Amino acid sequence: MNTEVSVFYFAKSAELTGLKSETIRVPSELTTLELWQDLVSRHPRLSAVRDSVVLAVRQEYVALGDQCVSLREGDEVAVIPPLSGG
Repeated sequence: MNTEVSVFYFAKSAELTGLKSETIRVPSELTTLELWQDLVSRHPRLSAVRDSVVLAVRQEYVALGDQCVSLREGDEVAVIPPLSGG
């Protein structure tokens, strides 16, 4: 079953997608890696931050991998790339 969630893009991810946010439909049960792959399929340029990106689901950080997330209608997902520093 698919669920509608809001995705928020911050910093470099907003530059890469050209968006600050969007609403998408994704499976209600999926791994964090599957969620990332879905976002990259929509915005291929996101792959540039793959190695250092962090996702947050309902304001909780999640690592990319086999961790399963249960998404509910209206949930918020944030794509947080590394902060540039130097």
